Amino acid sequence: MSETIRESMDYDVVIVGAGPAGLSAAIRLKQIDPDLSVVVLEKGSEVGAHILSGAVLDPVGLNQLIPDWKKRGAPVTVPVKSDSFYMLGEGGGIRIPNAVMPGLMNNHGNYIVSMANLCRWLAEQAEALGVEIFPGMSCSALVYGENGEVAGVVAGEFGKNPDGTPGDAYEPGMELRGKYVMLGEGVRGSLTKEVLAKYDLQQGKCPQKFGLGMKEIWEIDPEKHREGKVVHTMGWPLGSNAGGGSFIYHLDNNQVYVGFVVHLNYENPHLYPYMEFQRFKHHPMVAELLIGGKRIAYGARAISEGGWQSMPKAVAPGVAILGCGVGLVNVPRIKGNHNAMLSGMAAAEAAARAIAAGRAGDELGDYDDYLHKSGPIAKDLKPVRNVKPLWSKYGLMGGLAFGGLDMWTNSLLGFSFFGTLRHGKSDAAATGKAADHTPIDYPKPDGVLSFDRLTNVSFSMTNHEESQPAHLTLKDASVPIKVNLPEYAEPAQRYCPAGVYEVVGTGPEARFVINFQNCVHCKTCDIKDPSQNIHWTVPQGGDGPNYPNM
Repeated sequence: MSETIRESMDYDVVIVGAGPAGLSAAIRLKQIDPDLSVVVLEKGSEVGAHILSGAVLDPVGLNQLIPDWKKRGAPVTVPVKSDSFYMLGEGGGIRIPNAVMPGLMNNHGNYIVSMANLCRWLAEQAEALGVEIFPGMSCSALVYGENGEVAGVVAGEFGKNPDGTPGDAYEPGMELRGKYVMLGEGVRGSLTKEVLAKYDLQQGKCPQKFGLGMKEIWEIDPEKHREGKVVHTMGWPLGSNAGGGSFIYHLDNNQVYVGFVVHLNYENPHLYPYMEFQRFKHHPMVAELLIGGKRIAYGARAISEGGWQSMPKAVAPGVAILGCGVGLVNVPRIKGNHNAMLSGMAAAEAAARAIAAGRAGDELGDYDDYLHKSGPIAKDLKPVRNVKPLWSKYGLMGGLAFGGLDMWTNSLLGFSFFGTLRHGKSDAAATGKAADHTPIDYPKPDGVLSFDRLTNVSFSMTNHEESQPAHLTLKDASVPIKVNLPEYAEPAQRYCPAGVYEVVGTGPEARFVINFQNCVHCKTCDIKDPSQNIHWTVPQGGDGPNYPNM
């Protein structure tokens, strides 16, 4: 078969992903040098279409990037007015006094936002500076230079047949080449994963840890709405089955964000994260809020939770990894967008200096130093580095006690009694055998507060052209039925929050079916599959969820 011939375009910097990290990098590059040529490639149908986050935003990154963002009309208009934390039991809950929480947990000065809408606004600011932004352009491959450096990406490949061969309307896409490439793909991006493996950037670091975050937007009774109210919970319904918790954020227009996070290092393969979320909404405290309202949107995504110990080297020849690709979420604060923006700005400054000095295609070492040594991201993540491993080791109550102590000593005294604890197994390896765990009986969704998966997926406005190759591939097609089904009860049927995977038939007739059309691009399958047999990559550009104001 002859080699595909593609046209190419050259830029100073090529950025993959129009999230907070990628857009911050693009804006900062043009602020430093308006003559730099900068392109941002986004796989969503529009900027913001694939952006899902809690989100309570710490504005530190936005303040640095665009100090007059209020005057410019940024969609950051709902300040946090109250902040409460509850430990739930099945029938009630106990509020944990704010006074016992370390100061870093305080949400004073933060804002409840839609990150999708904020990214749309950031894209407008970037374009006004001359940044080229192309939505609907999935980046399907990296382009390497003569010396093994990352030299660009392939974007805009369309028209393949389901078997991967070029169809009648095949378009090979273009090579967009840059002096530097920045990957702002978010959690577990396919190009980022390739770079991490090729250059062994995780060497000496703990494995990255993840959570699955699911979110619904509800319109509620105006009498129950309290604009600016922030509530977090832990405990029921997860109990000892898994770590995690919830968030309820009251934004404007009588809307609330209702979200639920399950840590993906759970052992019981019978656990069904989506149904844990649906069950949570029947807690008396939550049900009372939502009854009489209506759910208007749904989505899900993986969250990086490894923190300080799991941050890989973020640079390799010609490439820098931004934001959640590095894993910059502060787990106890449940915040990472501010660090994503800071990382984008720092990478931009490093690239601008390098280009001004006549460099190209080398490592931006000062950006990596900023992340791991000198910058505010290190100061944000290092004091909370032990919270996740303590939780994993001692469970909810022990984790709260020891994690709280550790955050206090780090905040007040600048040191930890625990030093730096390491994470254990990967989330995939943490999955236990089905025979060693008890199946969990989940109540049927009532269609009022709780909903079945496929109905909820319809509220993510997800669409994939069915004639394209599946973007979810198996390394070995026999593993789901021969290995995962007998040993783990094939957990893909449950851990996927969009109903992509199912086992059809029984015994010798059993088949593993991949309904890739349902995929909301959360990438949980790529993370949690115990055999590490599923590979998530990008579909053709524009496909996937179309989130409104997530």
